[in-house]
Amino acid sequence: MSDKVSAQCHCGSVVFSAVLTDGYNNVLRCNCSFCRMRGAVVVPAQEVDVIKGKDLLTEYRFNTGEAAHFFCSVCGIYTFHQRRSNPEFYGVNVACIEGVSPFDFPVVSVSDGINHPKDGGKGGVAGYIRYEPK
Repeated sequence: MSDKVSAQCHCGSVVFSAVLTDGYNNVLRCNCSFCRMRGAVVVPAQEVDVIKGKDLLTEYRFNTGEAAHFFCSVCGIYTFHQRRSNPEFYGVNVACIEGVSPFDFPVVSVSDGINHPKDGGKGGVAGYIRYEPK
């Protein structure tokens, strides 16, 4: 089942949509030096459509330069990124999706990006992040 969602950065300068091909079943975090500072849901790259503000997106690449990370140049919010493990998929910042908060997910898998398969590691799941409201 596919679900088209509306999303935007904090200031609304960048507006985009994405099609969740598996709902929120693949929400994940990653423990690499960059991704551990944010969270994403995985979608096919062709299912991300920037509706407004494409010219305001800033691209950042690090380490191997293989994955492209996109941010709003006005407010600095991470919107989505091209995945290094599979460039045909994007990770979309769940916090940008209308009506969704990272705290909506009680358990989130953490990918082992420190031991990325493209660097000779095994990858897989490094652990889980749990959120329990008070």
